[in-house]
Amino acid sequence: MKIIPLAFDSLGTRSMATFVKTDIKILLDPSAALGPSRYGLPPHPRETKRLEEHIKTINRHAKKCDVIIITHYHYDHHNPQYPEIFEGKIALVKHPKEKINLSQKQRASYFLSLIKPKKLEYADGRGFVFKSTRIKFSEPVFHGTNARLGYVTEVCIEYEEEKFLHTSDVEGPAIDKQAEFILKEKPNTVFIDGPMTYMLGYRYSMKNYEKSVKNLKKIAKICDAIVVDHHLLRDLRWRERIAKVEKIKHIMSAAEFAGKKEELLEARRKELYETEPI
Repeated sequence: MKIIPLAFDSLGTRSMATFVKTDIKILLDPSAALGPSRYGLPPHPRETKRLEEHIKTINRHAKKCDVIIITHYHYDHHNPQYPEIFEGKIALVKHPKEKINLSQKQRASYFLSLIKPKKLEYADGRGFVFKSTRIKFSEPVFHGTNARLGYVTEVCIEYEEEKFLHTSDVEGPAIDKQAEFILKEKPNTVFIDGPMTYMLGYRYSMKNYEKSVKNLKKIAKICDAIVVDHHLLRDLRWRERIAKVEKIKHIMSAAEFAGKKEELLEARRKELYETEPI
């Protein structure tokens, strides 16, 4: 199994776009976006340029994939601007009407009216087999710690006794049900979006942060490789935030997993405006 991070926060954009090659080719959450405001500042031109690069990379990989997965309907995980990437593909998507909030329901309806895949399946809680590859979806779990932002599906891909698990936006996991799917599947490699510590004490409580660390420690014990990125990598102190987990197993960003330089552009936005003024 080959796992390629295409666009992640540690690579410069809000995304968890991942390409997986087994005996088929799978693309998870083919989109990327930018935080509209950080430190009271709009995206820096370096961020905008990186977003353009990442969208091109994602769309290029979409052309050669067999299956495209959409875990939920936030714009850093699905992109209605490029419906053509689904043509001739199998689309496994989050159910557009069940376990979904109003905002995502509206986005899902619009998005699904645009795409024309070879086959479309609602994936919540289901399993699929393509050649020798198994793809299993969790039941919908909270996007975060409650239903306000809706629900997401976690995804486990199994091929030749190797498992890769992609959590999507669980923001932690702070909720035991989010962690249960990971612990049950026992993946070799897991990509987790991590606690939203850049909003700690504001939109993300200390209690939920502590729960996330507790669950991450459990997950670290069962995985060969644990990649934590996305929400967590919007915090320049991200490694310090999960130091207790690091004592159990080395934690890496998606950039490190891919052998690339970490570029936390959103977290460094204020610095970018100072060092590279517009």
